[in-house]
Amino acid sequence: MDRRDFVRLGVAAGAAATSAHVIAAAPHTPAGILEAGVREQQAQMAAGKLTSRALVTQYLARIAAIDKAGPRLASVIELNPDALAIASELDKERAAGKLRGPLHGIPVLLKDNIATGDKMSTSAGSLALDGVRAKRDAFITSRLRAAGAVIIGKTNLSEWANMRSTHSVSGWSGRGGQTKNPYALDRNTSGSSSGSGAAIAASLATLAVGTETDGSIVSPSSICGIVGIKPTLGLVSRSGIIPIAHSQDTAGPMTRSVADAALLLAALAGVDPDDPATADGKGRALDYAAALRQDGLRGKRIGVTRNFFGSNDAVDALIEKELAVLKAQGATLVDVKLPNIDKYGDSELEVLLYEFKPDLAAYFDAYAPHAPVKTMADVIAFNDKHASREMPYFGQEHLIASQAKAGLDAREYKDALANNLRYAREEGIDQIMKEHQLDALVAPTGGPAWLTDYINGDHYGGSFSTPAAVAGYPHITVPAGYTRGLPVGLSFVGGAWSEATLIAMAYAYEQATRHRRPPAFPPTINVKL
Repeated sequence: MDRRDFVRLGVAAGAAATSAHVIAAAPHTPAGILEAGVREQQAQMAAGKLTSRALVTQYLARIAAIDKAGPRLASVIELNPDALAIASELDKERAAGKLRGPLHGIPVLLKDNIATGDKMSTSAGSLALDGVRAKRDAFITSRLRAAGAVIIGKTNLSEWANMRSTHSVSGWSGRGGQTKNPYALDRNTSGSSSGSGAAIAASLATLAVGTETDGSIVSPSSICGIVGIKPTLGLVSRSGIIPIAHSQDTAGPMTRSVADAALLLAALAGVDPDDPATADGKGRALDYAAALRQDGLRGKRIGVTRNFFGSNDAVDALIEKELAVLKAQGATLVDVKLPNIDKYGDSELEVLLYEFKPDLAAYFDAYAPHAPVKTMADVIAFNDKHASREMPYFGQEHLIASQAKAGLDAREYKDALANNLRYAREEGIDQIMKEHQLDALVAPTGGPAWLTDYINGDHYGGSFSTPAAVAGYPHITVPAGYTRGLPVGLSFVGGAWSEATLIAMAYAYEQATRHRRPPAFPPTINVKL
């Protein structure tokens, strides 16, 4: 399956207020504490040198300076008008000696397909849901609130999570416009968690949550030079997330470091009675911070997945150098080819098209019964009626194809799903890992960012996302360096429930290399050799 198939900014009162604890964060200067991670920010708060309110204030000011003015990234689609009040309450709890956990007072952005039962819309980027507030929080939203995180806003995304057109432009939505890449503003952020990727790269929040069906966490993370984790299907609940397909959808962390991703994943993971898939994850969630070991690569056998090289010579050359780092850190590398990757491209798309229509209707019924659209047919009709605003660049071929599909009792659907699981799991990732006794597979996450192109649509430079996405297995991408100033990621993929093992390897690699550097927001890059 080709992965292309897959602002309103209300600044809260007091967002630009100054404080004794505020550190300047102008758009083209170092972001100071805003670039720091959870542990550093918590240390500052524990020492009385920073408050959650001051931290939120600084991020809101930086969003105003960078997302709406300056580079105009369009990565944040809406701000939470209650963010400062929530932060103040959490500061009071801290002062009273009550700490909810490592995310207490930490600002988080959520992709705008994750329901928040508050004053913000949950829209999937569509004008059809502009102003529509979810009936209640998504399960993961409620977990974040319970953990003490401050949800400061929603991020822009590829509309309907990039499942609208065969010629889509990633990072564009009718409601939020076009998200820009902080490393070159004329280049794409990939999709569909485009806003989450750009916002975290630009230090507009400490943490962000994205969602993935196939590539939509790991691809924008790689292209924006950050860490992304797509968990095992069932580790993180999907309840309250505007869906594409229940057989592949999951939410996951998007952060500037592996340590932050591990802390965020621990907060997100949990069994949800409303999401049957999470029953398989009972007892699987771990203290992922315990996996943050600098010797996490020592003694590991890693399969270098050679049939996912070859799309970009510069990327291949870069990744070859990074493989030497894995060896230097104690890993044994084995060249392998992942089998049967050509046997589920078409069937993957069939499954997504079949599941999209009923899954979307179920979301509307449970979380937005008051919305003006209640079915896939309603969404199609809305887009046709508002074509000048909703379809100025590309159409809605996937929505139409999904609407035409029969129910989930159709033989075609059942056969396609069985085919996917057979060749992605048993005769795919499971087979190669067992055959070579591997702890993980590695490959380039994908190519560097391409020029945003409204005529031809997206043009990806290779991708390692599909095997883990179809199998429902975990996938972590970590910054691996730059080619001509554009970030490239290295992927670690494992079997089901192997998040802790992958986090250990990813952390050891990250600590040995420390490739990430903040973006400078250039309008373009010099592509001459």
